[in-house]
Amino acid sequence: GEDIGVYGGAFGVTDGLLEKYGEERIKDTPISEDVIAGLAVGAAITGSKPIVEMQFSDFIVNAMDPIVNQAAKLHFMYGGAVNVPMIVRGASGAGTGAAAQHSQSLESWFCHVPGLKVVTPSNPQNAYDLLLASFVDPNPIIFMEHKLIYKLKSEVTLGPLPKDSSILGNSKVVLEGSDITIASYSNMVNTVLNAVKDDSLKDYSIEVIDLLKKPELGHDHQIIAIPTLVRKIPTPLRKIIGDLSNTEKVLVG
Repeated sequence: GEDIGVYGGAFGVTDGLLEKYGEERIKDTPISEDVIAGLAVGAAITGSKPIVEMQFSDFIVNAMDPIVNQAAKLHFMYGGAVNVPMIVRGASGAGTGAAAQHSQSLESWFCHVPGLKVVTPSNPQNAYDLLLASFVDPNPIIFMEHKLIYKLKSEVTLGPLPKDSSILGNSKVVLEGSDITIASYSNMVNTVLNAVKDDSLKDYSIEVIDLLKKPELGHDHQIIAIPTLVRKIPTPLRKIIGDLSNTEKVLVG
């Protein structure tokens, strides 16, 4: 990716990797997102597991063809004969004064593309866990890191590579409650957790669910009717649907 070597990445995420792993594994590139993503697709289908950094996720628009038309589809077009195990990381979201072309949240675009998985961590621990799980997953992954979670500090429990990527299919209840369920993802989870501490809500028992991974659109949907809300919920959200039995009310934010 761009500036991931000597500079250590625009947000310092790759700082020290060049010294540790060398130029054969840490590839500083020109400003050439389309070429970077195309190179990763080729490397992935020939046995490597490339991780691409788009610096700012907005720049991914310059690499849509290799990601959407190649990475997402080659496994199926070759009848399952090849996998495309690659990760495309990008710093997403607003809140840093970085202006319009450096502040978008584009993750929902990729939920409409069969073959891609979209991962959205909300804190240091699940960023670590989800990145390792993404690395062992055989599919192309869009890994969106909200810029504001880079500022969060907490203890992270380190561990080996997981045996599988099953964590990518699970959401997590981060706050238990019985009156209403709020389901969110990425940095909005932190916004929600702060909001529910407001004194005006002290009489309510609020459940908060971190989606962790944006649900891709499936071919079938399930209509959920609950007293305060009727919505069409994609199949991958069935775990959340099960959790709704606790509160019978949900707010998706």
